[in-house]
Amino acid sequence: MRESAVSGAKKDEISRVKMPAFLAVDFFSGAGGTTRGLLDAGGYVIAGIDKDPSCERTFVENNGNVALDRRAPDFLCRDIFPASKAHPGGEQEKLQRELRLLVDKYRGLAPGVPLLFAICAPCQPFTTLARKELSEIRIERRRKDKNLLSEALAFVNAFQPDIVLSENVAGISDPRFGGIWQEFCDALRRAGYAVGKDVVCASNFSIPQYRKRSILVAVRKSRAKKSVAKPGSLTIPLATSTGETVSVQQVIAHLPRIEAGQLHPDIPNHRARSLSDTNLKRIASAVPGHNNGYLSSTPYGDLSLACHRRVKKKLKTACFTDVYTRMRPDRPSPTITTKCHSISNGRFGHYDTTQNRGISLREAAALQSFRDDYIFYPQDAVCAVARMIGNAVPPLLAKTFAEFGLSLLDRRSFRLPLRLQAATRS
Repeated sequence: MRESAVSGAKKDEISRVKMPAFLAVDFFSGAGGTTRGLLDAGGYVIAGIDKDPSCERTFVENNGNVALDRRAPDFLCRDIFPASKAHPGGEQEKLQRELRLLVDKYRGLAPGVPLLFAICAPCQPFTTLARKELSEIRIERRRKDKNLLSEALAFVNAFQPDIVLSENVAGISDPRFGGIWQEFCDALRRAGYAVGKDVVCASNFSIPQYRKRSILVAVRKSRAKKSVAKPGSLTIPLATSTGETVSVQQVIAHLPRIEAGQLHPDIPNHRARSLSDTNLKRIASAVPGHNNGYLSSTPYGDLSLACHRRVKKKLKTACFTDVYTRMRPDRPSPTITTKCHSISNGRFGHYDTTQNRGISLREAAALQSFRDDYIFYPQDAVCAVARMIGNAVPPLLAKTFAEFGLSLLDRRSFRLPLRLQAATRS
């Protein structure tokens, strides 16, 4: 009698296990923006992979799975390059072994569930900054970073995920970067995927930020709907069906007032960078949405920068007109960068003219579409947290394109044979 009751309890527990819409591995996971979006899309994230150990706590503590065993994703701090004489720190073989164990385990727990690989490699090699003068060490680092996409293909070929999702800066398709984006696309096609890529703006997907990004979605032809598999190319959506635009004020107005240099005692990461007396005068004189032409005639006198005056005199035109300016409350923000906490690095001044400061880290995260309960660690490291936020894929963007990729699959191709269906029910 007792054995029967225990057996029944186990069956009830098994029946209550929530199955995910898909399994996922997040390559170059950073602080977890992509993972958060994949979870919000109904996925189970098996692991995040990143060689920066400082991201681990933020990644793990904010991204618990709600399906299957309800564990947080594993954080695999690994270098995805193969080991070689030139790069002895490469850990590709070790990482493949670790992933094989994890992927096989969760495919066993969730048979018939699609597998998604998110491959959002660091964007620094494809930005304007990458073309500036760099040290030899940084040049070598950038050279290797340009090969991250091609190295990730080794994992695609080994595991054959049903969906591949990739995001990078809009400029990655520029010919000056050697056709890396197109090569990645072509390699996926040769591996049996239907592929689509385009440049989108995050503001068209209800994200309160003008952020142009290259998006690539690929689905295995053998798993795709006929309408996708036959032509072999996908059309990337450029906006949500509603077309709703979300403004800065809509997402950060609820956060309480703080001063420059202050950390709110109750709201994690609601901290603004401190400002010098001169910069406080500059931002106090700024009008939301206007450029910094005001600096030459503020109530405090001429506060324009000598270096800007020299450039203007030489080029006969004003440059760097967004620094020391405020966002407009009624529009999306400019692109949130790794310097989003600094008013000297872009239009990052708070729109409220009674708050003379740059946006807080919490506000920057909200403009990236992170929820207010997503905590970045260590909380006292302003620059490190700003870098995590600026480098992140907006969670809502990842969610949108994960759902798009999922919609292209023919779910009938994932049906288990009757023998296996019976086994998973027993």
